Amino acid sequence: MDNKASVRSAMLARRDALAPDRRIEMCLAMAEAAEALEFDPGTVIAGYLPIRSEPDLRPLLARLRERGARLCLPVVLDRQTIVFRDFVRGADLTNTGFGTSGPGPEAEVLDPAILMMPLSAFDAAGNRLGYGAGHYDRAIARLRGKGQSPLLIGTAFSLQETDTLPVEEHDEPLDMILTERGLRSLSQAI
Repeated sequence: MDNKASVRSAMLARRDALAPDRRIEMCLAMAEAAEALEFDPGTVIAGYLPIRSEPDLRPLLARLRERGARLCLPVVLDRQTIVFRDFVRGADLTNTGFGTSGPGPEAEVLDPAILMMPLSAFDAAGNRLGYGAGHYDRAIARLRGKGQSPLLIGTAFSLQETDTLPVEEHDEPLDMILTERGLRSLSQAI
């Protein structure tokens, strides 16, 4: 499997094949594993609400909030751009594009210091394969253009790991990966 589309298809089929009860257990294990993530109170952390068979980060996000994180969620502004809006407890959620939900336009736009991203596949070198739209790559480039260096954490199930991934110049490597097996730094991690 040397092209992105075939890798993406195979890895998403693996993820989709997980039994719902097994997926729940794996997501709870991810929430526990994320306790190893170090950050100062008030740190802005971007998560996401799950679509399809993505890991459900809601238990993890609740724990991060309890530890003092300020949470935000991605919102698709147009077909090319995502921003991260403040995710406060009790706020109404709206349709935010591509089947996702998140805070509405009244929520403050934040720049995350830690960015948790869903993906279709990853490798031990920190390469990630998203869904093909490039939203996160552009968001990361925009943050870096503002002089920021967010910690990039991929969130996936361990069965989505592959030996190597095809990489293009615009692809942004991960610093860490969070799976049900734990939180681990990757080879180029800061």
